[in-house]
Amino acid sequence: MFRCGFLLECSNCCFVTVLAGLAFMFSSSILLQILACALYSNWWPMLSALMYVVVPMPCMFFGGGSTQFLISRDGGGWIDAAKFLTGASTVGSLAIPIILRHAGMIETGAMLIEFTSFFIFICTVMCFHRASLDDYDW
Repeated sequence: MFRCGFLLECSNCCFVTVLAGLAFMFSSSILLQILACALYSNWWPMLSALMYVVVPMPCMFFGGGSTQFLISRDGGGWIDAAKFLTGASTVGSLAIPIILRHAGMIETGAMLIEFTSFFIFICTVMCFHRASLDDYDW
């Protein structure tokens, strides 16, 4: 009985650790977004932060809040639409800083900070996906 309680306690500890790590990664991504704007006194890079809101929407609307449909081969009209919208918004997150830099609206440093923020955000999403799998053993 004692051992089972220890495993349950360790399981909750691992869950809290993963959750804290995800929160830290996400907040550092947002911090880099704000720094890309504040360091160069230009708030145009914040347009890509809007895409951070759009990226999870297909999962919420068409996938039932789960990310498992993204790796499944099952199809259907709504599932395929969700995969397309997720991919399009992800590409948009990369394209916005490139377009703004090409137009001369932001500096190269702000674009690189945006890319670093995007990389951390994508790593956060991938870690969340791994942590939310049903067969993941805590």
